Amino acid sequence: MLETLDAPAVRTWCRLALSALGQAREEIDALNVYPVPDGDTGTNLYLTVESATAAVERCFEAGAEPALPATAKAMATGALVGARGNSGVILAQLLRGVAEVLAERGGGPEALQAALTRGAESAYQAVAEPVEGTLLTVAARAAESAGQAPGTLAEVAASAHRSARGALLRTPEQLSVLARAGVVDAGGRGLVAVLGALADAVAGQQPMGPVALGEDLPVAHASCEEPERLPGHPAFEVIYLLDAPPTALPALRESLAALGDSLVIGGGDGLWNVHVHVDDAGAAVEAGVVAGRPHQIRITHFAEAAARAGLRPGPAEAPAERVVLSVVTGAGLVELCREAGAAVLAADPDAPPSSAELAEAVRRCAAREVILLLNDPELRAGAGAAADQLREEGLRIAVLPTRSPVQGLAALAVHEAGRRFDEDVVAMTSAAGATRYAELAVAEGQSWTMAGVCQAGDVLGLIDGDVAVIGPGIAETGAEVLSRMLAAGGELVTLVLGEGADPELAEVLVAHARRQRPEVDTVVFAGGQESAPLLIGVE
Repeated sequence: MLETLDAPAVRTWCRLALSALGQAREEIDALNVYPVPDGDTGTNLYLTVESATAAVERCFEAGAEPALPATAKAMATGALVGARGNSGVILAQLLRGVAEVLAERGGGPEALQAALTRGAESAYQAVAEPVEGTLLTVAARAAESAGQAPGTLAEVAASAHRSARGALLRTPEQLSVLARAGVVDAGGRGLVAVLGALADAVAGQQPMGPVALGEDLPVAHASCEEPERLPGHPAFEVIYLLDAPPTALPALRESLAALGDSLVIGGGDGLWNVHVHVDDAGAAVEAGVVAGRPHQIRITHFAEAAARAGLRPGPAEAPAERVVLSVVTGAGLVELCREAGAAVLAADPDAPPSSAELAEAVRRCAAREVILLLNDPELRAGAGAAADQLREEGLRIAVLPTRSPVQGLAALAVHEAGRRFDEDVVAMTSAAGATRYAELAVAEGQSWTMAGVCQAGDVLGLIDGDVAVIGPGIAETGAEVLSRMLAAGGELVTLVLGEGADPELAEVLVAHARRQRPEVDTVVFAGGQESAPLLIGVE
């Protein structure tokens, strides 16, 4: 349990917040009915925190452990630059307020209390017309409770999180649109996830998980009550970064307030993130030109966003070229996927691709239809956010959450470009789902697992993601894992050897499989992956 919030704790906070938002992204998108029911609040918050997390990681990549002020500033700047949507800009401004106090006063309990208070105040100041029953209210109640909490850093963070949960559950009482739809505020739900991650980071506990909404407050998609609100709202969401002096902001606020609503301007030190809903998108950008230099301009048409969220029927899909994009590590696996007809994103095992990198890889495919094979469960949240972005650009994309390269290879084996898109996706998903997967790993230290306690140097056999075998060597552990997998039946065994694997390993395991199940075929590939000395698939 930490006594002081330091740079590594901020890093852990960002990582846990990103994970929590990734798990809750679809749920939060479904809660999104205010201010416009376009079903993207969870995605926007995820992308905002992803940018903050990436900025913090860059601080640590420089070598020596960074100081708290530099790390906090990186978090705030990263969030500001990557902020998406109304809630994303508000969250970025809240994090900026938190970072300012941490840089000034350190990371003790009293500093965290003051940081959460300034964060809430900064968030309110960024919004032209604050509305209660939103992320702002949740932030204010969390800060108020944290300010009254006695004792340790963990108690302050836990108090903020508990109060945020309670405030979230009361948001329908404060905002009628939420009550009519039977949901809590989407932005507030995201903030609860972020504050829960903070409490976990300072307490050293497992993530607190999603909010239990209760039977009296069911989750409903925005389309249940609110699609009729779209025609009465401005047509466009405009968001851009702005280089401008603080003296230019009053006139900018006045100009944008006259053009539309949902105006939020966050930032400082000459860099601002401007968000507004307007009918005249060009005029909103021109107002930014008058104030300074707008860049990274994003304009979203709400009618199209609503169609994507299921609130309006979208246009019919035109026939288009289809590409399968496979994310893998290891030269052998890259070549295998290419030979099977897939485009490949060769990932760094130590730095998984972000949602932005996944989206850019899909764009490089230059196809209207893309089937994305992740081959790693950790990529699912980022891929979901990337897919939402790409659909806004008119691409038809399906994300197959394959959890291992052997599942990806099974899916590729049944891919047929001549089939209808949906039929191809179903066939590939079925093939991947019918493939059990396993991998071997070497334990780095003593740890508790589902198979017992392991020591440094032990070989772990993971079946479908869980440790099932602890053994002394690669061959022995691989044989035991293979026996357990074949006990449930199978027709084809796929062995993918990692970088530096003993060539005799394949011979040993092929012979073992034949003794166990003479009728089962076995194929061996040199995958070259660094992350696992052996991958096993059983179809």
